[in-house]
Amino acid sequence: MRIIPAIDIIQGKCVRLSKGDYNTKKVYNENPLEIAKQYEAHGIEYLHLVDLDGAKASHIVNYKVLETIATKTNLKIDFGGGLKTDEDLKIAFESGAGQITGGSIAVKKPEVFKNWLSQYGSDKIILGADANNEKIAISGWLEESDEELIPFVKNYMKEGVSYVICTDIAKDGMLQGPSFDLYEKMIAQCHSDTEALEVEESLKLIASGGISEFDELPKLAEIGCEGTIIGKAIYENKISLKQLEDFIVNN
Repeated sequence: MRIIPAIDIIQGKCVRLSKGDYNTKKVYNENPLEIAKQYEAHGIEYLHLVDLDGAKASHIVNYKVLETIATKTNLKIDFGGGLKTDEDLKIAFESGAGQITGGSIAVKKPEVFKNWLSQYGSDKIILGADANNEKIAISGWLEESDEELIPFVKNYMKEGVSYVICTDIAKDGMLQGPSFDLYEKMIAQCHSDTEALEVEESLKLIASGGISEFDELPKLAEIGCEGTIIGKAIYENKISLKQLEDFIVNN
């Protein structure tokens, strides 16, 4: 299971929110590159970079932060937040993103998202399936859609999606543990339906939200998560970078 620390950006600074609420913003570091370099120094290879200004503005904003981290580290970066147009995607990839995550766009403009999939391939395009009560949430989690989480994911698997980041919004930033039951259910249902769905690849589920202690990581790996995104638990010293380094070395 891949370890993927998260850096969320508002006005060029590292922040964290609770349950996606911008009013709960807490600034952890003025310099995202400094944090990214710390991750790299501990053997971490991946980074989940979220443009929260972009999510609110509905277009890419903090691409300079992406460019700085991409050029000054070797981290493989997946980038999300406000990517709505072909031009946004072009800027993200040209600024150094290895993958991008599309959430709201996959709900509101599925044809655009499907076009990205066919243009860039499933290795480059991640489906952001963020949910509240198993309903897909959009627009920086400010809106709940009518889309049911698991059917939504299955439909996109038919279109070629393999990587899915799923955040249970109720858990995000709360340090109360991830949604083990939800992830187990998603993996079981999507994997059992892989043949019926007539898809080539099974679900590569990336767990996100609520990670609060190191012992949760082996459990997520056991369930079958392909990766896990860790944010506040690192900033609040609930999980040390040394623990993550050891996990990476031993797995």
